[in-house]
Amino acid sequence: MNKVCLIGRLTKDPEVRYTQTNNTLVASFNIAVNRRFVREGEERQADFIPIVAWSKTGEFVSKYFQKGQQVGIVGRIQTRNYEDDNGQKHYVTEIIAEEVYFADSKRNSSESVFEEYGSTFSGNGQNDFEVSGTDDLPF
Repeated sequence: MNKVCLIGRLTKDPEVRYTQTNNTLVASFNIAVNRRFVREGEERQADFIPIVAWSKTGEFVSKYFQKGQQVGIVGRIQTRNYEDDNGQKHYVTEIIAEEVYFADSKRNSSESVFEEYGSTFSGNGQNDFEVSGTDDLPF
């Protein structure tokens, strides 16, 4: 099983692009996820994790997620590699978002987004989506 659940803050606004082959929307962003434990005398450490959201999930992310916002991501780890123009091989590990959540309180988020979509967005790979209210948040 390959399943990842993360809560963190966006380090910058999502970047949107479209695939060349079939013009599918792809939103890319990073979240800073605090490590659970802090060593005595040190500041809290964070991991910066790259996230990729496709199609309707990516559209939702690009429209409603912004820098500094706390979000929840459920997805899967994916690894890939590519060779750049100089022949250098690069390896990439990223999270493919399957579900995205608002993790800030309602007071910190746009009320109109909650009224329109509730607190979660789950793309199902087709052109529709499932929405649930703020009482269903797992955290």
